[in-house]
Amino acid sequence: MVILFRRSGEDLDLQARDFREALQAAIDYFGAPKRVLALPPDHTRSDSRAGELTCIAHEMLGDRLSGVMPALGTHEAMSAKELDYMFPGLPHRLIREHRWKDDVLTLGKVDEDFVAAATEGIYRQAWSAQVNRLLIQGGFDMILSLGQVVPHEVIGMANYNKNVFVGTGGREGINESHYLSALYGMERVMGRCDTPLRRILNRAQDLFCGNMPLMYVLTVVQSLPDGAKKVRGLFVGNSHDVFFAAGELAARVNCFVVERVPQTVVVTMNPHKYRKTWLANKAIYRTRMLVGDRGRLVVIAPGVERFGEDLGIDQLIRKYGYRTTPEILEMVAQNEDLQRNLSAAAHLIHGSSENRFDVIYAPGQLSQPEIASVGYQYANWREMVDFYQTDGLSNGWSKDRSGGEFYFVSDPGLGLWMRADHPHVVR
Repeated sequence: MVILFRRSGEDLDLQARDFREALQAAIDYFGAPKRVLALPPDHTRSDSRAGELTCIAHEMLGDRLSGVMPALGTHEAMSAKELDYMFPGLPHRLIREHRWKDDVLTLGKVDEDFVAAATEGIYRQAWSAQVNRLLIQGGFDMILSLGQVVPHEVIGMANYNKNVFVGTGGREGINESHYLSALYGMERVMGRCDTPLRRILNRAQDLFCGNMPLMYVLTVVQSLPDGAKKVRGLFVGNSHDVFFAAGELAARVNCFVVERVPQTVVVTMNPHKYRKTWLANKAIYRTRMLVGDRGRLVVIAPGVERFGEDLGIDQLIRKYGYRTTPEILEMVAQNEDLQRNLSAAAHLIHGSSENRFDVIYAPGQLSQPEIASVGYQYANWREMVDFYQTDGLSNGWSKDRSGGEFYFVSDPGLGLWMRADHPHVVR
């Protein structure tokens, strides 16, 4: 299928009128859909503008929008306050909570041979394609998947069918997808569209979603050095082409190559979005290819109050910590609790610096002993804000109060920062 709607450019600043045109193209494709389900991300991805798109879809469809299911994946369900932050004015009665451990159906499996070929032999098990049962049994004649294509640590570029198979996926599919990608290596995938997990998800879509009335509305959002967010692209369609078109633009506006290698990188994390290291560790994922060897990454995260997205995963992080890949692989081999929670094992690998640089974590409520127990160094977030003078600071090179040079990144979830000499740099 051709792309139904495409508006993109590195100098564009797309607004609500563009969103309406894009949504109308999606709606028109299905004629006059009577029962529509929207799949936006949760509040931690508010910069995607998917919340605004969801609210506009509600205005356009009225009662025909029968449900809104935030594609939580393993994330905690949104509170009323978070729903209002993400979807202002949207009736809460429309919200359908995704419970990744319970409310899923397995559509089928991508076979072992395909998975092995996609991962270059690193992972050799069939992959379970799972979705929330509402997508199959809800009687919808249109499923509107909304979200942002942006560099991602698990799949290279986020969204498209990841929103379906992971965002509304189940225990097996999520655990296996995160783990196989961690084994392959996040620095080999971030910022790229053609990755092992993307090939597997595309295969699953081709095999199992032919009768599912899916339509994707994808944004590409650029974060400017001063923190301003601009929508540079808007794409609508239900074929792989729509994702690759969006991904091509995202690579241009969301991947940043820094010619000089910083020994100190300082990152601030929005407290409204990041309350656990499970998500706030994007600070590590998205800047790890920038930090110099034996350097330091300072993560200022005043909203962080715990490690895991739920109590069980929190306990696993506290038990094992963010250790090197060989250490985590040995722990998986020896411990059933990690074997049953491979997404947690993948998270521990992703959150490690592999002993190449120090991670100095400045959380809001976690204590020094708690931070030290998982392998990081502790700092007071207020002292770090004062020392690095981060309030109102633009992304890029700056100096701390002692005159020392550092590279600053505010809320790195919208990009990928790399030093020019990194072996896996994306240009």
